Formats: sequence, C-alpha cells, structure tokens
Amino acid sequence: MSDRIRIANDTLTVEVSSLGAEMQRLDTADGRAYLWNGDDRWWSGRSPILFPIVGKAPDDTIAINGKSYPMKQHGFARRSEFALMDSGADFCRHALTASETTLAAYPYAFSLVLEHRLDGATLTVTATVTNAGAEPMPYGIGFHPAFRWPLPGAENTPHLVTLDNGAEPQMVRLEGGLIAPDLLPSPFTAGTLALSPDLFEADALIFPEGAGKGLRFGPKDGAGLTFTFDNLPNIALWQKPGAPFLCVEPWHGMAARSDASAELTERPFTVALAAGDSAAYGFSVTVPV
Repeated sequence: MSDRIRIANDTLTVEVSSLGAEMQRLDTADGRAYLWNGDDRWWSGRSPILFPIVGKAPDDTIAINGKSYPMKQHGFARRSEFALMDSGADFCRHALTASETTLAAYPYAFSLVLEHRLDGATLTVTATVTNAGAEPMPYGIGFHPAFRWPLPGAENTPHLVTLDNGAEPQMVRLEGGLIAPDLLPSPFTAGTLALSPDLFEADALIFPEGAGKGLRFGPKDGAGLTFTFDNLPNIALWQKPGAPFLCVEPWHGMAARSDASAELTERPFTVALAAGDSAAYGFSVTVPV
C-alpha cells in the first residue's frame, strides 16, 4: 500500500505518494488546484519521474553492451515504491535504490533521491542520481508534470507557452513512440506558442535543444505558471488531444531514435555518470497568488 505525505506553507499544499515519489496535489491556500487530477479516462499520471530512460525503447527493450533488458516506456521509477528519507513542514525527500528487481532490468547500483520543497508560491522538485557502482552508469532522467488546462480562473481563455529566451527552437516528433530523425520547423514565433489541441494530434512536441531554462504557461492576459529548469536541456509539451491538462516536461535524455539501435548509450542526451559521482536535475514552478 502506497503512503502519501502532505507538505504545506501559507501559500501552497502539496501531496506526494510513495509510489514513484509522485506529486498528487498542488493546491493554493484558497483552494485552487493546479495539478492534473489523474482521471484515467484521459491519463492516470499526475507528475511521474522518468528513470532510467525517458520515452520508449524499441520493443520495450534496451541494450547495454549488447545485452538486452526489458524496459517499459519512461523506465521503472514511476512504478516503484520509494522510501521516505526525511520530511518537514515544507519539504519531503524520497529515495529509490537498486534492488534485485531493478538489477534485472538495469544492471547498475544507483540511488535516486527525489525532493519536493516549498518556498512561498514556488515548488521545487529535485532529483539526485548517484552511481554507487564501479563503472560509468548511463541513464536518462526527466519530469512529466501535468497541469490543468485551462488553469483555474482562466476558463474559456486562450493559453500560451512563452519561452523566457524568446527562441524558436526546432522540433522533433515521435514515430511509433521513437524519435523520428528529421528536425522540423519551430511552432514558436518569437518565443510564443498559442496552444490548441490540434498541435498534439501527432503526439508530443519535443524540443531537443534551444528552448532555454524557463517558460510561462497560461492565458495571454492574466496570471500563469512560471517554470525554471536546472540541468534539463530537452523540453516536451504533451496533451492527449482535448484532455483538460498540459504536460510541461523537462528532460535530460530522450526516447530512442527510430533509426538507431536499442543501446542505451545511443539514445539522445544520455548521461554517463562516473563511478561514485552524483548529479542533480530539477524544476521549479511558481503559482500565481
């Protein structure tokens, strides 16, 4: 049975489940709910952590040094029970470590620590990966939080995604769940993308590089959510067409390329963490108050 822990301050309340260390609620003190509710008629996820891969592998199989291992989309962390390491009024920290089950799919000694921390109207989620083994450890990692679209108080109002850097990053699409080889023109104009469900009829919009370290999601006129990203160079936007949510997904790693092998090290933006080293990745979201 999974457990939930509640953290709060004067502005925000967050609930986190031990299953996947996944956030279940992000509410303001006055009752506005910003996180998607996980209605499985659309998508049962809310804010899964993606590890040790982001996206799909060919035939749900990765290869490591030529040996095949079973690996479902987005990896096993989101389906694993994390242990609560520490918590206080406004933070909690969960950990997943290598086990017989994980070693059968991913033959590396690792720890993955996920922290949720509140500071005023801002939630920061940080994932720290440690290589506890004796050889370099390849992996991908990412976040997959879903937010209500439209945002509370902005019903019947067009929503935008606006990049802090004002860029027009090129895009890739998925082909059978894998990254298609062609770079496509940017859907952004001077850093702004007007959102509509038809954008997602061919699945996620994926920006391998150039989307920058922050963005805003919300109505053109009025308060929105602001995001910053740390050590996460890839950004994806995803919605099941017509669903009442938008996923803002910062990653370090992507699905396998449709024209490449199943080798984990060949996946775009795979990390190779040295023995004994740790690396941190995170995002912050600030809620309008």
